[in-house]
Amino acid sequence: MAIDVIEVEGKVKEVLPNTLFRVEIDKSTEVPELLGRVILCHISGKMRIHYIRLLEGDRVKIDMSPKYDLDKGRITFRLK
Repeated sequence: MAIDVIEVEGKVKEVLPNTLFRVEIDKSTEVPELLGRVILCHISGKMRIHYIRLLEGDRVKIDMSPKYDLDKGRITFRLK
């Protein structure tokens, strides 16, 4: 069973408590309607385990599920 995931890139706009972030999507190859949207994201478990810190302005890769809410996502990678 394949899991459908939309991968997008964005920029952290706001750091919130409990490892939540507001991220503005700026690069989406699969769903162009997402460009410019600000979504609420949490960080993945691997990033928590390895103490990857995120600050405002960091570029990140986000996974979103098309089956659920497109206003939420999971940050899986911090880009350089």
